[in-house]
Amino acid sequence: MFGYVNINRNELSDENKKIYQGYYCGLCQKLKEVSGRKGQMLLNYDMTFLVVLLTGLYELEDKSTDFVCALHPTKKRTARINEATEYAADMNIILSYQNFEDDWRDNRSYSKKAFARMLGKDYNRIMAKYPRQVKAVETYIEELGKAEDAQESNIDKISGLTGTMLGEIFAWREDIWAEELRYFGFYLGKFVYLMDAYEDFETDKRKNAYNVFRVQRKEDMQNLDTFVKLLLTSMMSECAKSFERLPILMHADILRNVLYSGVWTKYEYNRLKRERKQQKLLEKQKAEKQKADRKSATK
Repeated sequence: MFGYVNINRNELSDENKKIYQGYYCGLCQKLKEVSGRKGQMLLNYDMTFLVVLLTGLYELEDKSTDFVCALHPTKKRTARINEATEYAADMNIILSYQNFEDDWRDNRSYSKKAFARMLGKDYNRIMAKYPRQVKAVETYIEELGKAEDAQESNIDKISGLTGTMLGEIFAWREDIWAEELRYFGFYLGKFVYLMDAYEDFETDKRKNAYNVFRVQRKEDMQNLDTFVKLLLTSMMSECAKSFERLPILMHADILRNVLYSGVWTKYEYNRLKRERKQQKLLEKQKAEKQKADRKSATK
């Protein structure tokens, strides 16, 4: 995934930070259990959010265990693990596997191909267990590749591919919550796709790579910021409405922190980064003009 669905630590209580960290560590430990240390390298915040969401909705009972983290050996950590943790770990693996395969197809990255092969047995195991979700991811990668090759300009259509895929992943079980979870995942997926395109805009422009905002000729950065903010706000509005329809009480404060604040931290970081870069460019141009003016005046 993309790592955009995260908490805003500045606006979360210490107790809720510990709870969230527990689920994050739990997902890391579960990835290690099912796929070894290579699985831990796939850990991301997006799937941690899914664990917290499903735990709250289904009111799952956690098993808490203390352990020593190799990255933070001076203090014991607490891992919170339940059924949703195992599911999210499996989804983490299939998404990573397909991402590696996609990088191999697009860029002939041998390191990514090697990593995909390392995950092959895990992928086959998960395919047998969750054929619907695996098919959704495979279809997504295929359709996304076709859309990019065709230089798709319809923002709703191409972002909807990520939305459809994530909707199937969020629909853990085919039960009374499946439809709402698909709706929630659909708009969150669109948000994630648009955020990724926004963050990669300048890199894609430099590499002459596909970016839906480039195809739409959104070259003016100030207008792009405004345009993207409107799109992202619309997507998160739908996510928020869907979330509020779900009868979630457990960890609701953490989930609201993510939806109403956390998802915007990356956007603000990128926007401010662009503004600082633009300001430096303007200052450089101003200094060069002043230097040229002084040089002309002395002639």
